[in-house]
Amino acid sequence: MTDKSFQAPETVLMVRPVNFGYNQETADSNTFQQQDLKADPRQIQADALKEFDFFVAKLRKAGVDVIVFDDEVEPHTPDAIFPNNWVSFHQDGKVILYPMNASGRRKERRGEFITALQKEFDFNVDEIIDISYFEKKEQFLEGTGSIVFDYVNKVAYANLSSRTDRTILDHVSTILGYEVFVFEAVDAQDIPIYHTNVVMCVGAQFAVVCLESIPDPDQQQRLVQRLETTGHEVVAITYEQMLQFAGNMMEVKNEDHESILVMSQAAYNSLTERQLNLLSSLATLLPVNINTIEKYGGGSVRCMLAGVFLPKVGVVAEAS
Repeated sequence: MTDKSFQAPETVLMVRPVNFGYNQETADSNTFQQQDLKADPRQIQADALKEFDFFVAKLRKAGVDVIVFDDEVEPHTPDAIFPNNWVSFHQDGKVILYPMNASGRRKERRGEFITALQKEFDFNVDEIIDISYFEKKEQFLEGTGSIVFDYVNKVAYANLSSRTDRTILDHVSTILGYEVFVFEAVDAQDIPIYHTNVVMCVGAQFAVVCLESIPDPDQQQRLVQRLETTGHEVVAITYEQMLQFAGNMMEVKNEDHESILVMSQAAYNSLTERQLNLLSSLATLLPVNINTIEKYGGGSVRCMLAGVFLPKVGVVAEAS
C-alpha cells in the first residue's frame, strides 16, 4: 500500500460529553491538565459541550465525515471526550482495545460503539483484539495517544511513559506488522510526557514534532532521520508551542479527498508565519477553539478524534 491518502482518515469518531471536567485521577501523569477550584463543574461541562458541538459542525462544514456517539451520565467518565485512548481502527479490519492507566477511564470502553459502526454505518470489522488484560499487570498503552502511527510506512512512534509500556507496544506492533520507534520526551520538571500525540503529529507529507522535549540529541537526530527517510517534511515546534498543543494536530480527509489539518485555535495562534505557510501548503488548516477542553482535560483535537480506517462492507481490506 503506497497511497498516502491512507495516512489520513475520511471518517472520525467523536464522543459527545455529559460529564466533562478535571479528572484528579489522571492529573499525576498529565501535567497539561489545570484545576480551578473556583470554577463551577456545571459551567465547565456546558462550555465543553458548546466547544464540542462547534468542533463537530466545523468538521462537517469542511466535508469531513464525523460519527458522534453520546456519552452517558453513568458510569461517570469525565474523559470520555477522548476516545482515541481506548480504541484504534485499522485498514485491515482490525479493532484494538487498549489497557488504560486510570481505572476510572476503563469505563470509557464501549463495545456498542463498535457494533454501531458495523450495523449502522456499514464498516467491516474482521477482528476485535482486546489487550486490556494488561491492566491486571499494571502495564498500559493508551491507543493513539501512546502511539503515533505512520500507516503508510508502517512505523509506530512512541514516547515511553507510565502510560506507554514498551512490552505492549512491541506486542501491538507485531500484531499490525509495524516497526517500532521509541524515544523519551520530558516536561520542564523532567517528568515523562504522558502521551506521544502531544509531542508529535505525523501526516502524509509532514511531521510536527517538539524536538526540544527530547533531551537526548542522538534520539532527536534519529527521529528526524527516520521521518525524513519516509518522505516527511519535519516541522520542529518549540516547547512553548507544544504546551499550546501544537503537537496535537491531526490530518483528515474530506469528501473530496482533500487534506484538512485540524488543530486547536491555541495551537494555531502559537505557530510562526513560516510554520503556518509550510503547513498550509500541504493541507487546509482548520483551527477550532476548545480552550475549556484543553484546560481541564489536558488534551486537544487529536485526543478527541478516533480515526476510523476500517473498510466499508463489500470493500476488500488493505493490510494495515
